[in-house]
Amino acid sequence: MTKQQLIQEIRAKRSFLCIGLDVDLEKIPEHLLQTEDPIFEFNKSIIDATHDLAVAYKPNTAFYEAYGLKGWKSLSRTIDYLNNNHPEIFTIADAKRGDIGNTSTRYAKAFFEDMNFDSVTVAPYMGSDSVEPFLAFKDKFTILLALTSNKGGLDFQVLTDEKGSTLYEHVLQVSSTWQNSQQLMYVVGATRPEYFKKIRKIVPDHFLLVPGVGAQGGDLVSVCDFGLNSDIGLLVNSSRGIIYASKGEDFAQRAREKALELQKEMEIILEKRSL
Repeated sequence: MTKQQLIQEIRAKRSFLCIGLDVDLEKIPEHLLQTEDPIFEFNKSIIDATHDLAVAYKPNTAFYEAYGLKGWKSLSRTIDYLNNNHPEIFTIADAKRGDIGNTSTRYAKAFFEDMNFDSVTVAPYMGSDSVEPFLAFKDKFTILLALTSNKGGLDFQVLTDEKGSTLYEHVLQVSSTWQNSQQLMYVVGATRPEYFKKIRKIVPDHFLLVPGVGAQGGDLVSVCDFGLNSDIGLLVNSSRGIIYASKGEDFAQRAREKALELQKEMEIILEKRSL
C-alpha cells in the first residue's frame, strides 16, 4: 500500500481508526474456546464487524508469540484473511523490532515478505543501520517509536541535551535524514497530546500512529488539535476499548458499536477541519 492509497481510504471512510488485535484467550468469549483456532475466529469476527469503519488493524505480535507455534499460525491466518478479503486495509505488525543490520533484514523479510504486512513497528535505539533494512522495502512502512504512551516512556524519551533538545526530538530529526525516510511513520502516544504541536514542527508530513485512546485514557480531540495535517496524517489506535466491549456472544456487534462511536467522532472532527 502506498501513502496515497492510505490517504484515499481514510477520506473514503471518513475514519483514521486503527483497531488493535491484542488477543488474550482469557478475555475472549468462552464459546470461541471450543473452536479449532479461537484466536483467528475472534479476529475474523472483529474484522467482519468493523472493516468498513477502520482503515488499519494492528496485531501486537507478543499476544501471538505467547502461544507458540499455534499463536503464529493464528497471526498468519489473520493477516492472510485481511490481505485476501480486505486489501484496502493497512496492516501493522506491532513487533517493536530493532537489532543490528543483518538481523533487522531478517525481521523485515519475515513481516514484509513472508507475512505481507504493510508496516512494522521498530525501536530506534540502535540507530540508522538497524532501521534502514526495513526502509529498503518498497511500499512498506517502518513505524518508529518516538514518544510512547506508557508511564516509563518518560524515563528516557524526554531527557534533554545541553542544547535543550529532548531525546524523542532527536529521534525525529535524525531519522528524517535516513535513506528512504519518506517511508517512516512514528508512534506518538495519545496520553501525550501536549507534545503534538512540537512533533508536527519536526515531521509535518509523516503519519503518526497514536495508541492510548480509550482504555489508556487518551483524548481524541486533544490529539487532533495538534496532530492532524492536510493529509489527516493520523492513525489512532484503540484495542481493548473495542475488541473487549463484551465477553458474550454479542462481542462482535458490541465491538462494532464502539468502533462506530470513534468513527463518528473522527468524521465530525474532519468535517470541522474541512478535511
